[in-house]
Amino acid sequence: FVTSGDFPRARSFYSKLLPFLGLKPVLDGEGFYYCVGGRTAFGVRAAAPEHAGERFDQWRTGLHHICFRARERGDVDELHAFLKQIGAHIVHPPEEGSWAPGYYSVLFEDPDGIRLEANFVPGRGLLEPGARRGA
Repeated sequence: FVTSGDFPRARSFYSKLLPFLGLKPVLDGEGFYYCVGGRTAFGVRAAAPEHAGERFDQWRTGLHHICFRARERGDVDELHAFLKQIGAHIVHPPEEGSWAPGYYSVLFEDPDGIRLEANFVPGRGLLEPGARRGA
């Protein structure tokens, strides 16, 4: 689960994104939304009342970003087009990166500013030892 300071906006966003990624809603209730698919499960829940309206800070202790793996390079492009269609905040459009040969990703944010990535890595799909760290 990720916790949202603005649950209605987050639920609206994830109820579009997660089914697009192939996850199916299994729980949709007061203050939570949960999907499963393949070997992945993902949920969003409302923050405690005293944290309502707060935004995510990627540089604090805890979560940095969440990455979804694409089966094909074209899946990253399809997701990018979908993200533009739903008005998502795109940090960077699809681009090649130095994490591994053929690494291709799109980086975007949910309504709370939680960074999400989708990437494709050809072959075994593994990052290379000594590849850049940071991003």
